[in-house]
Amino acid sequence: MTGVESTTPRVLAVLAFAMERLVARNEGLVGESIGLMGKSLNVFHGVRAPSISIPKYLERIYKYTNCSPSCFVVGYVYIDRLVHKHPDSLVISLNVHRLLVTSVMVASKMLDDVHYNNAFYARVGGVSNAELNRLELELLFMLDFGVVVSSRVFESYCLYLEKEMLWNGAGQRMERAMVPNSVDEVTEISVDDTQTSSSPPQMVD
Repeated sequence: MTGVESTTPRVLAVLAFAMERLVARNEGLVGESIGLMGKSLNVFHGVRAPSISIPKYLERIYKYTNCSPSCFVVGYVYIDRLVHKHPDSLVISLNVHRLLVTSVMVASKMLDDVHYNNAFYARVGGVSNAELNRLELELLFMLDFGVVVSSRVFESYCLYLEKEMLWNGAGQRMERAMVPNSVDEVTEISVDDTQTSSSPPQMVD
């Protein structure tokens, strides 16, 4: 299950699988010029790829923010819309973590009656509050504030993600229902400093 524990919603494993494949495919295309690609997504770039894996990062977001599993599908919809609106951009290891935490946070604001604020998501995601505020605005403007996802579109993306795993011999059916989760004390992590950040959060393994 690509590193995601069985106690977490299957959507995390499905999304992690899709994002890891996307990153691997994009980085295979650009090769050594990876840092020069995805110019429209430069604001989401870190200096280096974070040490935390995509599955563990998604698991962390789910564990601490208590967002509904549907937020991860809608977050994926936002990322997919982003790369289609800006075809010069590529989701790679330098930007995938920031894209995920930003898109899931925005999705939570759209879907969940109760959600944590940006400061809490920043702490969970390993970025500063100021940076996440900036990333949220960047995402919204790049999407032209197109953040509404119909039930038909949502279901179509669920089916697509499930087929993506099925085609690769790891078929899983995702939960459609909202699944609550308890919130524990958040430990500090960092997704590494960006090129413009002077004081990144402390990294705790």
